[in-house]
Amino acid sequence: MLACRYEMKYLVTEIEAAAMTNYIRPFLEYDKYSKLQRGGMYPIVSLYLDSSDFRLCRESLFGVKNRFKLRIRSYTDEPEYPRFFEIKRRINRVILKSRARVMDQDIHSLLKGRRLAPQGYTTDEAALSQFQLYAASIHAGPLVLIKYLRQAFESASANRVRVTFDRQLCYKVTHEPRVYMGGSGWVENDMTAGYAILEIKFTGVYPVWLTRLVRAFNLEARSISKFATSVEQSCQLGYCGPAMRSLWNG
Repeated sequence: MLACRYEMKYLVTEIEAAAMTNYIRPFLEYDKYSKLQRGGMYPIVSLYLDSSDFRLCRESLFGVKNRFKLRIRSYTDEPEYPRFFEIKRRINRVILKSRARVMDQDIHSLLKGRRLAPQGYTTDEAALSQFQLYAASIHAGPLVLIKYLRQAFESASANRVRVTFDRQLCYKVTHEPRVYMGGSGWVENDMTAGYAILEIKFTGVYPVWLTRLVRAFNLEARSISKFATSVEQSCQLGYCGPAMRSLWNG
């Protein structure tokens, strides 16, 4: 279980993002993934699960205070690198996240509710079991892949301040238990066309310099769900198929 944290999201222009990056560099440094990439941007892809009636997606769109998301995350298509089963829970304004590291070849059987084979590997069996329990409780299955590029900054202090910029948000409707970012069929989420999603995350006290940043750029926090907006857009554009569109519109 990762520490309880608070999150605020904003939609900013690329010009604003560049200016904000210069502003925060004296306070934060690149995270371990951004340090390895030219320009500080690294890829993320997540397979989101939901029930057949879009329960989790609808709760996100309607702003239900106590809700959760189920996803499997990866940072590469290379099969020898791990994938992460994650539960992201929101309780009012507090975010709780748990994750378990698994190997790519185990995803299919784990999503069917099976236990890891003797040669399987995970960093947290409790988190993995909890993920399977949550998924089984709503009969959740794969719904959509979402990928983007992230530029991330963080502090080394106990407050664990983290600031990220997410760009080039794309999605692909799928019911396959595969987590990948290659191939064709990806659709750009028009919410982020020409914009970046700014997320400010912290676990303790909100730093004064971040307050100044928000005021200086006249930022207004808003609800931004990569998952929910991608599903909503896919159904509006007809990419999700007649059955899904009928459920969504109903």
